[in-house]
Amino acid sequence: MARIPVIVGFGGVSAAGRTSFHHGYRRLVVDSLDTATADQTYRSLAALMQLDVDKGHISEQHKQHILDHTLIRRVEKALFDPDNIAYNKRIPIRIDGDQSAAFITKARNIPERLPANWKVSRLDDVNVRVEVIGDSEVMVPSTRASLVQAAGQLPTGFDPAALYAARSHPRGLQMAVYGASDAVQSIGVDWAAICGKVAPDQISVYAGSAMGQLDQNGHGGMLGARYDDRRTTSKHCPFGLAEMSADFINAYVLGSMGNTGTYVGACASYLYNLKQGVADIRTGAARVVVVGNSEAPVVSDVMDGYSAMGALATDQALLDLDAGLSLASADHRRAARPFSTNCGFTIAESSQYTILMDDELAMEMGATIYAAVTDVFVNADGHKKSIASPGVGNYITMAKAVASAKALLGDDSVRRRSYVHAHGTSTPQNRVSESHILNETAKAFGIDCWPVAAVKAYLGHSLGASAGDQLMAALGVWSDGVIPGIVTIDHVASDVHDSNLKFSNKHLNVGAQSMDSAILNSKGFGGNNASATIIAPHIVNRMLDKKYGVAARTQYRKRNESVLEKAAAYDALALNGDALPIYKFDHKVMGGDDIVMSSHRIKVPGYSEAIDLDMKSPFADLI
Repeated sequence: MARIPVIVGFGGVSAAGRTSFHHGYRRLVVDSLDTATADQTYRSLAALMQLDVDKGHISEQHKQHILDHTLIRRVEKALFDPDNIAYNKRIPIRIDGDQSAAFITKARNIPERLPANWKVSRLDDVNVRVEVIGDSEVMVPSTRASLVQAAGQLPTGFDPAALYAARSHPRGLQMAVYGASDAVQSIGVDWAAICGKVAPDQISVYAGSAMGQLDQNGHGGMLGARYDDRRTTSKHCPFGLAEMSADFINAYVLGSMGNTGTYVGACASYLYNLKQGVADIRTGAARVVVVGNSEAPVVSDVMDGYSAMGALATDQALLDLDAGLSLASADHRRAARPFSTNCGFTIAESSQYTILMDDELAMEMGATIYAAVTDVFVNADGHKKSIASPGVGNYITMAKAVASAKALLGDDSVRRRSYVHAHGTSTPQNRVSESHILNETAKAFGIDCWPVAAVKAYLGHSLGASAGDQLMAALGVWSDGVIPGIVTIDHVASDVHDSNLKFSNKHLNVGAQSMDSAILNSKGFGGNNASATIIAPHIVNRMLDKKYGVAARTQYRKRNESVLEKAAAYDALALNGDALPIYKFDHKVMGGDDIVMSSHRIKVPGYSEAIDLDMKSPFADLI
C-alpha cells in the first residue's frame, strides 16, 4: 500500500517569530485570536526577543514593542545601517606638469608591487615617504544611503549566534541550526528513538539556500576581502556553499549519514527540496526526511543586486505609490502589497524546516500528524524571450497540483474546500502573471471563488525559503482556522485577473476543518516553477483510520499522548526563553573502525537497524 509522506514536526524562525507550534503563523493573525492564544503568541515573541517581561502578564507597551519590531519594517542597525552603507569611492588624481605629491605612511602599508610613478624613501625604522609623479588614483572610504530601506527581518533582539558556539558561522547557517533544531524538538520524540527504528541510510536531509551564504562570514567575505584590504579566511569559501545548511544539520544537529544535499531552483528551492523528500518516502528510499531552507539575504550588497534589477520596492517608489497621502517618509510596514498597485518585492530572511515520516513509522512512534504532502510538481517555462519573463511552466505545476487534490478528494472538495498560498511577490509583473495562472486554474477546475493568501505581505520575500513560510501558514490555518488576509493592500490592481479568485485584505475565519487541501505555489527566477498539494490533518487521519483500522488507531492515540506531552514541554521551555538549539560539535565522531561491515549489511552504532546490502538490481533480467 502507498506510503503517505506526513508532516510530524516543523520549526524555524522568520520575521513573525518561532515557527513551531504555530507561533509564527499566529503573529500574522494575532488580531483575530482569542485572548489566551494571542497572549501566548506575545509570550513566544517576548522570549525570542529577550524582553524582560512579566511571564504572567505582558503589558500593552511591551505588546506594541513586539508588534513594531516584527514582520516587515525598516532595516535595523543590527543587520546594517541603511543610512550609512560603507563603500570605497575611486578618485582619479591629476598632478599638473612636472609637479609631484608626497605622503608619509608606515612601511608595512606599501604594496608588494609599487606603481610605476611612485618613489619610496625610508624615513626611519617604521615610516616611509612616498612621492607620486604624474596621474594616479585613490580609493576613499565613504558611506551612502540605501535606496531600499525595508526588509523582513527576524524579531528585534533575537540573535541565533548567542544560543550556541557559532564560531564565524554565516547568519544563514546560524538560522539553519536554530530552525532545524526547533523542528526536531517539536516532534516530541527523541531523535535517538527515531534512529532506533530505522537504518542509517533511511534518513534524508534536503536543505540549503538559493543564494548561499553571502555575508562577511561566507562568500561575501571571500569575494570582498582583497578589495577591502582584509584577509580571506579558511572558512569563507566552504561556509558560503548553498548546501552547507544540510551539511551543518547532518554534522551538528542530527548526526545523519543518509541521503543529503539541496536542490536549487531560485525562489522555488524549498519546494524543490520538498519534492525530493516526498519522493524518498513514497519510493521507500527514506522513512524520515528533514526538508528546509535558510536564507539570510538582508545584506546591503545583495539588496544592491536585486535593486539593480528593478526588483525591490525602493523608498521613493513607495512614496510615489502613496503620493496622495502626503507621507514624510516611506511606509515600510506596507512595502509589500501583493496583487495591488505595487512597485517591487521586499527582501526577507527566514529559516523553515519540516520533518516528514512515512505514515507507518508515524503510527509506530505515535507522532502527531499535522498534514500530508501528497505531491510536488516542478516544471520549467520552455523557450523564453528573457530569463526574467514569465512562461508556461507554472500553469502546468498549478494544474497538476489541483488535479492531484481532485484525484484524492474529489471535485466537490477541490471546488468548495481548497485554497491557495500564492507566491505573491508584490511586483507589477507577478500580480498580472500569477493572478492569470491562478484564475485560469480555478476556471479549469470549476472553482468559482478560490481564496488566495499571500503571506509575503507580512514576511517579505525570503527567496529560497519562501514556500516554507507559506507551509508554516497553511499548517496554522488547520490549527486556528484563519486564512491571513492581504492586510497591506486597500484595493486589487485593475490588471489583476480575479474573476474566479477571492482576494481579501481582511482575515478569513474559515474554521479549522473547513479546508481539505491547500496548494502552495512558487515561481523562481529563470523559469523555476513548483506547486505542492498539502492535505489537511483531518483528511489524513480519516485515511489512516481506513488504512489501519480501529484497534491500531486506538493504540496510536495512546502513544501520541506522551508525544504531545513531550512536545508541549519543549514549547514551554521555549516560551520561557530556556530552550537551546541542538549543536553537537565533536560529538561521537565515528571512523571506519566503528562500523561492522559484511557483504550483506553495515552495522552502525546508535541504529538498531543495519544498512541492507542484499540488493536486487532492476536490470538483472537483462543479463
